[in-house]
Amino acid sequence: MTENVVIVCSCGTDNPNRSSRAIHLATIAHKEGKNVTVFLLDEGVFLVKKGMINHLQAATGDVADDLMTYLQAHNVPLIACTPCAKSRQISKADLIEGARMGSAVELINLCCDAAVISL
Repeated sequence: MTENVVIVCSCGTDNPNRSSRAIHLATIAHKEGKNVTVFLLDEGVFLVKKGMINHLQAATGDVADDLMTYLQAHNVPLIACTPCAKSRQISKADLIEGARMGSAVELINLCCDAAVISL
């Protein structure tokens, strides 16, 4: 059994429940001692744009900003799909601390050696 977990999220502020859940699951996996990476596709790239999740909250009460702060503090990789971000006019300078751009090749390589949760 692998200790690597990749959370793939393709929704953002357009679906606060699913996007908050992705960040929540990443936090839980990290607290359970897993090697976690969060990969954001499509609208999910907005989760790592500065200021975008400040008030994003799931129906369960999970606050995305608090959870993201935890991931940042623990250096969990936060990767935004480069073409997805660029097509939404998001540049490297727009990303929150600890986030970076990445490619589909990187996503595939990460997933080949991990449990994958896709939201």
